[in-house]
Order: sequence, then structure tokens, then C-alpha cells
Amino acid sequence: MKIQAHKTERLHSLDSLRAIMMLLGLVLHAAITYGSINYGGLWSLKDSNTTHISNDFIVFFIHYFRMPTFFLVSGFFGAMLFYERSPMKMLKNRVERIVLPFVVFLILLWPFIYFSFEYSGLIFGGNLDAKGVVLANFSEFKTWIPTWTFHLWFLYYLAMITFVTVLLALVLKRIPRLGSYFSKSFSWLIQQPVLRILIFTGITVLTYFMMGTAWLGDPFSFIPKLNTFIFYGSFYSIGWVLFKSKHLLDAFKKYDWLNLILGIILFSIYFYNRFTFGYEAEIFMKSIIVWLLIFGFTGLFIRYGSKHSARMRYLSDSSYWVYLVHLPFTAFIPGLLADWPIPSTLKFLVVLISTTIICYVSYHYLVRATFIGAFLNGRKYSRKLDDIKPLEKPVIPNMTLVTDNK
Repeated sequence: MKIQAHKTERLHSLDSLRAIMMLLGLVLHAAITYGSINYGGLWSLKDSNTTHISNDFIVFFIHYFRMPTFFLVSGFFGAMLFYERSPMKMLKNRVERIVLPFVVFLILLWPFIYFSFEYSGLIFGGNLDAKGVVLANFSEFKTWIPTWTFHLWFLYYLAMITFVTVLLALVLKRIPRLGSYFSKSFSWLIQQPVLRILIFTGITVLTYFMMGTAWLGDPFSFIPKLNTFIFYGSFYSIGWVLFKSKHLLDAFKKYDWLNLILGIILFSIYFYNRFTFGYEAEIFMKSIIVWLLIFGFTGLFIRYGSKHSARMRYLSDSSYWVYLVHLPFTAFIPGLLADWPIPSTLKFLVVLISTTIICYVSYHYLVRATFIGAFLNGRKYSRKLDDIKPLEKPVIPNMTLVTDNK
């Protein structure tokens, strides 16, 4: 049976889901310094005197589903703009909301990112004049030039994946019969809660085999990595096709709690026994875990987050800014805490809470009602929660697509 619901409600739930996926980046980056695993070039900071495996559990768990979920939701809203507005409006919006913020904030944030990582790295290495050493490096012009994308890598790949998908969609529009058949098959699959887990798991397994690796780190290099493009492009594509079945999103609520619980259980089994798995077993476990968690979290957001909430709307509006600027703080503050004689979990919480406060105070007073907010979200917003009203028309979330002034 097809379960119909108002379109705006769908966007409330998916917009909230996207926002939480972004904000989980703060949790991940606050915890990773205090994990016992050496992440090498992916994260160079390690407070070796205060670590615990529980922090690694948090990092791995969030890493497994956060970006796949984000790219899937991005694909959904990408298709919405493509089909309900126009391809040119979509591309124009991507340039304004993805490409320009990527370029501007990479340049603006780079000195702070460089300073914070170098400072804390020297502190952890026992250098008592860390600040002086790092500041001296800024006398060289090359220090001011970004050499890595760091946490903005997802914008880099989101733009590339979007442009390629638009080209493919334009080609497929010339073959309407094929598109119609595919959409009907996908709609049927969405309503089969067990079969869809198995089919999507199989797609991700094949993606891993195509990449030839079971591990995909964050690609900080400006040179695009094909594996990253293929992996996240697969989730974006599924989200894109899902848009044609938007009237069936209530089907995600079936077994949502069960999917989430099974995903957590399987992840726990895999995490604590990951070195005992062979290649094939590892990619199967990772593939089924990610889809159980995607269907679990998405179903729960549709179940409980489909109604307008001023607080969730505020979180959604703020999530872009908060994610963009949080990284220097999650790298710098651990250096300040290096000598604190407290457990790693407390340090992690201090970093997380202090970074969150800084990001939200700056958003509320410096961004939300200013030109910066308009640059990121397409319009300025009132600072008062009471002024955040339900929208008469569906809003396509910021950063994932367009804003309500378009």
C-alpha cells in the first residue's frame, strides 16, 4: 500500500536528518584526538597520555554512516531541484551554495586550521614554545596558501558528483521509457523492507569490489580520488532515484528501530573483531551496517521529525556555518587541555561543548541575520526562535540544494 503524506513534512524530516549528519562532524572531530588508534595522515593529533578505545568506537560509528547518509539526502534534493525547477537553476545554485563557499572558506579558514593543528601537534610533542614556532611560519607566503581541503573535502566531491549526475540525468531524459521502468522498479523495491536492505547492501559490496579496497579515508588532496567519487556517488545516485518515489518515504518507517538496533549490534561486533575479518567478510559487514543505519536513522527522522519544529529549523539553518568553522577549534582546544589531569572522555566532552558554544554564539550574532548567512543559506534569518514559522512552500535544505528565497 502506498502511504501518502504532505511534501513539506518530508522536507522537514530530511532537512533535519541532513543537519544532524553535518553536526555529528563536531562529535567525530572532538573524539578522534582521544582515541587509542593512530589515524596517521587522516588526523595527525593524538593526546597519547589520555586515550581510550571508546572514543575510537564513536569515531568509527559516526564515520560509517554519516557521509553516506548525507550524500543520499543530497541526491534526493538534487533530483527535486532538477525535475521540479530546472537543470540550470540547480547548477546555478550549486555554484552559489557549494562551490563559492568551498573556495571562500578554504582560503579564510586555512590559516586557522594550519595554526591549530601545528600548535597542538607541537604541544603534544613537548614543545614549550609551540605558539612562537607556529607564528614564525606565517612569515613565509606559502604558509597562507591552502594545500589540503581538510574537512571541506565533501563540498569538493559533492560539486563534482552533482555535475556528473546532471549530465547523466540529461541523457536519461532522452530515454523516458527506461527512466519510467527504472522508477517503477525502484518504487516497488522501496516497499520491500528486507529485500531493499539486501539489494542496497549488494550494490555497496559491488562498489567496494570495484574500488578494490575495504577502507575509504577522507580525501584531503585537491587531486580527485576515483574511489571516493565512486563510493559517495553511489549513495548520491540512489538518493537521486529515490526522489521519484518520494510519495513512498513512509515505507522507511517500517522496521526503523529494528534496523537501527541491528546496525548498532553488527557494528559493535565488527569493531571489536575487525582484525579477524577477511576482505570479503569485511566489505559485506560494512555494507550491511551502513544500510541498516541509513534506513534506521532515516525512518526515525520521518517518524518523529516530519512536523515543523522551530528548534530543528534553527539547527538546520545553522549546521552549514557550524560545520565549516568548527575544525580549528576541535584541533586547537586539545592543545590547551594537554596538561589537564582528567580522563580522555572528559577532555572529549570539554572540546565538544566548548566548540559547540563558540560555533553557535558566532552563528547567532555574526552570521544568522547578516550577509554571511545570506551567502551560505540564500537569505538572512531572524535571531528569534519565535519568528521561525512553518514555510508555506517546501524548502530544499541549504547546502544540499536551494533556499526558500529562490
